[in-house]
Amino acid sequence: MSLIKPLIEQRADPFIFKHTDGYYYFTASVPAYDCIELRRAKSIAELKNAEGVAVWHKPDTGPYSELIWAPEVHFVDGSWYVYFAAAPSREIVDGLFQHRMYVIQCDDANPLTGEWKFIGQVDTGIDTFCLDATVFTHKGILYYLWAQKENHIQGNSNLYIAPMENPTKISGKPVMISKPEFDWEIRGFWVNEGPAVLKSDEKIFVTYSASATDENYCMGLLSIDQDADLLEPANWTKAQQPIFRTVHEAKMFGPGHNSFTKSECGSKDMLVFHARNYTEIEGDPLWNPDRHTFVKSIEWQDGVPVFGTAADAEDMIQG
Repeated sequence: MSLIKPLIEQRADPFIFKHTDGYYYFTASVPAYDCIELRRAKSIAELKNAEGVAVWHKPDTGPYSELIWAPEVHFVDGSWYVYFAAAPSREIVDGLFQHRMYVIQCDDANPLTGEWKFIGQVDTGIDTFCLDATVFTHKGILYYLWAQKENHIQGNSNLYIAPMENPTKISGKPVMISKPEFDWEIRGFWVNEGPAVLKSDEKIFVTYSASATDENYCMGLLSIDQDADLLEPANWTKAQQPIFRTVHEAKMFGPGHNSFTKSECGSKDMLVFHARNYTEIEGDPLWNPDRHTFVKSIEWQDGVPVFGTAADAEDMIQG
């Protein structure tokens, strides 16, 4: 079986946002972890050759001067926002990096040419390692959804949700909706991270990534009824098996850290994820640049998303 061609090479933690202006906007972690890069195109396939623009660079020193991870670009209340995680250094303390979550804002129509302002930290009220924030609106309320360490819980990160006072500040106490507990969530590291939101008419689905970032990396699924209280942990249902994982025959290893977008015609939900094409990684997988961006369509059956496998990734999206 020949290798599946990625949409974009060496871009981990990929995020694609389809905007009302007819463009797809793409961002991801760059191998140097030193900036936030955006690109845009009229189709998903054209993102492959679109020029990347570094709209924000990390400072040389300070609390957010290293390891810029997992940016997401969102358009909320007439402005652009990029949510990302950053650390004061590359030092590991008590077994973890020192990341906290931050946000930048652009009020111009075109975020690739507009002026970006650093707003500051998104404080969750828990002063621990945290990352991978996303936002979504439900019933008129903007929610913040992210991964964070809690000191009395074993592992690197759990998933939390909180309502937002505005696009740069949460309100209320964070609520944990998932923690690493199944064997497939604790291989190498105990991890729940990279949440992404997908809605149907009746439910909200949240995918997330689990285990170490090598071939053990995989995706789990949470769900909740549209009319349920999102801030009540008991209302969330967790799938007991991963819904997306390594496919050895296709050399698609460690698929995960996904986002969702729509096809050009708007009829298909598209899964955006990263994966590697080999497992023989020298040194720490984190510093290996060959996590590539892939895209595939997903189907729906009885109101539930059917993800298929990483072997179904498509090189050119037409739909």
